[in-house]
Amino acid sequence: MPIDPSKPSTNTNGSPAPSDEYSLTVGADGPVLLHDAHLIDTLAHFNRENIPERKPHAKGSGAFGHFETTADVSEYTKAGFLQKGKETPMLARFSTVAGELGSPDTWRDVRGFSLKFYTDEGNFDMVGNNTPVFFMRDPMKFPHFIRSQKRLPNSGLRSPNMMYDYWSLSPESAHQVAYLMGPRGIPLSYRTMNGYSSHTYSWVNAEGKITWVKYHFISDQGVHTMTADQAKAVVGDHPDLHREDLFNHIADGDHPSWTVKVQLMPYDDAKDYRFNPFDITKVWPHKDYPLHTIGRFTLDRNPENFFAEIEQAAFSPSNTVEGTGLSPDRMLLSRAFAYNDAARNRLGVNYEQLPVNRPTVATNQYTFDGQMTYEHAGSAPTYAPNSYGRDHATGYRAGSEVTWETDGELVRAAQTLHSEDDDFGQAHTLVHDVFSEQERDELVETLVDLLTNFDMEEPVIGNTLTYWRNIDAGIADRVESTM
Repeated sequence: MPIDPSKPSTNTNGSPAPSDEYSLTVGADGPVLLHDAHLIDTLAHFNRENIPERKPHAKGSGAFGHFETTADVSEYTKAGFLQKGKETPMLARFSTVAGELGSPDTWRDVRGFSLKFYTDEGNFDMVGNNTPVFFMRDPMKFPHFIRSQKRLPNSGLRSPNMMYDYWSLSPESAHQVAYLMGPRGIPLSYRTMNGYSSHTYSWVNAEGKITWVKYHFISDQGVHTMTADQAKAVVGDHPDLHREDLFNHIADGDHPSWTVKVQLMPYDDAKDYRFNPFDITKVWPHKDYPLHTIGRFTLDRNPENFFAEIEQAAFSPSNTVEGTGLSPDRMLLSRAFAYNDAARNRLGVNYEQLPVNRPTVATNQYTFDGQMTYEHAGSAPTYAPNSYGRDHATGYRAGSEVTWETDGELVRAAQTLHSEDDDFGQAHTLVHDVFSEQERDELVETLVDLLTNFDMEEPVIGNTLTYWRNIDAGIADRVESTM
């Protein structure tokens, strides 16, 4: 039964609580007694209120809403929720990457942008960020990267020296670091930032034809950011600025929305495209693959309980529906395992039975028991095949999964380079051709501040200047001359 807040308080077994003010004691001045079950239950539960926080993306906020497909994309995908005119309920969670649960919203950091669509064919999740690229292309490096963004083992303090030590020795991070140090490094709010799938995904149409796809979520509120000085000025009074902003605007009826666009690449184009299309450190230039508007999502309902509906929300790119799928992107394929496993550790093996994660369609899965089992199949057989009428998937249902061809020896090696692949080219284009002169000036100020005011030391300072010289020699020269 659901909790009724208007009812007098009860024990967890439903019987009336004896008191929420006084423990059971021997006389008014005597010791408390171990058989005070209500006290023991209250204290034991209090000791277990916290669950493990997410390792990255710990601090976040979210809201519910709906997505409407406004364009006909049936030529590319048979997914039901992507057919023109279809409206689908959804959940969005936005987050910082490096900060823990108590960190301020205003740190210079990448923002997570995760979406859950409760479709008629099962849940479809999209995990992305507010940048179209990421720091690395191989999942072996991911834990090392996250540790470099956390805290030092001796002092427990964050360290730009540690961050840049890792980045400057990992040249593939250049494109993402250029975004992070640039004008979009500190969003004004969650409402006023774009989101990106970053990864390349796949769509499959009714004939089984595969198209590679990147998703872009363009803020209808416009993109607005803060300078480092503005962030420092506001953080003292509003460390939860982005959480406040999102909740209050929705509560006031000012519902934020994002226009959903995609880039589409024909299957065969990927083989010899000038950049590796499955390298998450690269973008597909819009002149090669322009944006196509396919819909809009709007957030119009705040959570009723933050812990139950946002903190316990779990997202994974493995949550696909027919007509959608993954790609050979190494980081994406690893996340298909890692995100589910993180949820099992954080929330329990049956995390998808929690209301916020539960599909809105009936399920018939052959996974059983485990801690906190709620959904079950009664006395139906727990094995397949069986002779007692419980259905199961026989053979292989064609079209149920996206497939692509690959071959080669088992190796540990870098991805094959395409004609224009390198680690610094797109980062240079971003800084030199996309940033305005004012934004380049602010970039120089940001870098000088980091290199001179945060206990950075050699050889990291020298490596960082070399790193930025590889991105843009002019920027590096200006930074070095100003230090």
